[in-house]
Amino acid sequence: MIELPVKIRAEHVKTNRLELYYPVIYGLKNSEVQRKINYDILTTVQQLIINQGFYENPMTTMTGTFELKSNEKGVLSVTIENYAYSGGAHGLTILKGLTFDIKTGKKYSLHELFKPNSNYTSILSEEVKQQIKERDMLLLSEFKGVSPQQDYYIADKALVLFFQLYDLTAYVFGFPYFPISVYNIQNIVDEESPLGKMLS
Repeated sequence: MIELPVKIRAEHVKTNRLELYYPVIYGLKNSEVQRKINYDILTTVQQLIINQGFYENPMTTMTGTFELKSNEKGVLSVTIENYAYSGGAHGLTILKGLTFDIKTGKKYSLHELFKPNSNYTSILSEEVKQQIKERDMLLLSEFKGVSPQQDYYIADKALVLFFQLYDLTAYVFGFPYFPISVYNIQNIVDEESPLGKMLS
C-alpha cells in the first residue's frame, strides 16, 4: 500500500524578540496520532526556547525555522532549528531532529531504529570516523563515538547523524553532518522502524 505524504503547514509566531516558523501536520485520518505528533513538535520548539535562555535574558532575540527531510513511506522526519542572540560576536544555533511513524505517532530515538543487541553505536561510530578521516575534518577534541541519544534525521535512503556546534568542530564549520546509506547498515536496521521502511 502506497503511503501518501503528510500534509504540513508552517505555523508563524512573531513577537518583538521572537520569530518562529514550525511545522504543523493536518488532515490525518487518525486525529489522536495527529495531535500526538503536533504536541511533540511544539514541545521541542518550546524546549529550545527555554534552553536558549529566551525567558531569562531580556536581551535575547530568537529566530526559528524548520526543514522537512523525509515525508514518504509513512515516515516524517524534520529538523527544528533555533538561533538565539544575546550580544557578543555571534549567537548560537541549536538543531534538533524529529522522526515519526505516521501510523502510530511514535517518535523514534536513534536506538529504536536498530535491532536489539546489534552493537549499532560501534558500527555507526566507525562510519563517522571514516568520514572524518576522508573529509580531513579539523576536530576541537577527539571523536568519542556515537551515543544512543545522538541527533539524527532520515533523508531519502540515508540516516544522517549530526552534532551540535562546538561538539566536534569550530563554529565556523557549522553543523557536522554524517550521511550513512541505509544499505551500508541494513543488516542491523529494525525493518519495522522508520529507517527500515526506507529499505522497501
